[in-house]
Amino acid sequence: MQNEVVSLPSIPNPSDKEPFCVEWDTMNSFILPRWGKMEAVQKDYWYFQTDVEIVRLEEGMTLHCLCPWDGQLSMVSWTKLPDKNPIAVFHPEFGVSFSYLYRERIEFLKTTTMDGSISMKNVTHQDIGLYHCSVQTFPQGPWTRNIQVEDLDEPPEDNNSTEPSPLEDIMVDTELVAEQSNNLTISCKHPHNGTIDQVVLEKMLDGHPWVIIGICKKVEGGLVGEDYSDRGRVNCADSLDLSLHLTDVSPGDSGFYRCTFNTDVGVQTTVAQLKVAPPGTQRNTQDVNSTPQKHNK
Repeated sequence: MQNEVVSLPSIPNPSDKEPFCVEWDTMNSFILPRWGKMEAVQKDYWYFQTDVEIVRLEEGMTLHCLCPWDGQLSMVSWTKLPDKNPIAVFHPEFGVSFSYLYRERIEFLKTTTMDGSISMKNVTHQDIGLYHCSVQTFPQGPWTRNIQVEDLDEPPEDNNSTEPSPLEDIMVDTELVAEQSNNLTISCKHPHNGTIDQVVLEKMLDGHPWVIIGICKKVEGGLVGEDYSDRGRVNCADSLDLSLHLTDVSPGDSGFYRCTFNTDVGVQTTVAQLKVAPPGTQRNTQDVNSTPQKHNK
């Protein structure tokens, strides 16, 4: 097997500011600084953990990566598969380095000298997936662990059934009409009573179940927006006003749109029904705010 060179985020060297790299082969492992030379460590076997630990997606979740033997820790790197670039790297001498999307969100716990575990904050559903931890040690070599982050909680909506609600049971607060090929904005503007910590926007086509297309929530004083829409763009404002901007409206956008507000006085919802008219038959309705009378679930 030929050597494979894995590039890591640049971690400064106090003298010449050049990065380092890691080289691998089947019998040797070593860190090769570009500013110096380091001899390889001969190894006859490797330590890899094939079991996958399941971790619940939640705020402040911990991904454990504790090397089971004693020794000297050379480096820890975390990747989220299938990406090959590290999302977080720890080096005892040069410190830590994080990819852009994980800066100020990941912290290395370092409870022991051989601990590569991390905690993650401001989590979203985008953090679901398979994570790979690699711990480089001396003299025994590398140890790895795989962790699968999954959403083990119930969906945000109260109705956990995958069956769509009968159309006659849907209470529509606002009816929207947009001309085909024009633009439309549907906004979830919350009622003014109660403190809101999360807004969920869902869509239901005729004969289909409700599907989440956007979430806006507050986490530890910060604002987190999640966009799952395959049509248009979901925006999350500081006031937790959630909106969906549709460009080039098509008949496939017709259906019901539901805004669910989680507040300190209960869960409140509003529902809008969108109908798409043929070109030239209806003036386009732009920037329509779905702010009908609210009703509690």
